Amino acid sequence: MQTSCGRCMKWKRTGGEPDVVRQEKTSGGYIFYDCSAESPQGRRGLCYDRQALDSRKENKPKGSAVDMAAAMGVELLREEQYRELQKIGNFDEKTSSWVKTPSEVRKLGGALFCDRRFNTVFVYHNGAESYYAARGFRGSLRV
Repeated sequence: MQTSCGRCMKWKRTGGEPDVVRQEKTSGGYIFYDCSAESPQGRRGLCYDRQALDSRKENKPKGSAVDMAAAMGVELLREEQYRELQKIGNFDEKTSSWVKTPSEVRKLGGALFCDRRFNTVFVYHNGAESYYAARGFRGSLRV
């Protein structure tokens, strides 16, 4: 459990707000999602993954969402998890969050991100090497 607490502290240091979203019936384990109102400030301005970061010749971002998530010991939310989160409350009404991208999309150079606008959850695509000041990522952790 100590490791999990350390991971939650890393979430909080980047502006995240980890919270239990459900308990697994079979194992009794808990699932945490990042429940900050907007994509955490300390995790914005990142491209999608290491391959995307390495492909940029200039104006490189400070890192990648996949690398930072791995360093924190969490995983990027998948699209279905992001939609599950949005049933709890309204998140990313001013920001957006990278989500785990299917390998078929990533192989073609793309990556997916989500946000909530007009009371609707949207899934979009972008080049994986792109980055924006208002786009970050949300984590998932099973304990």
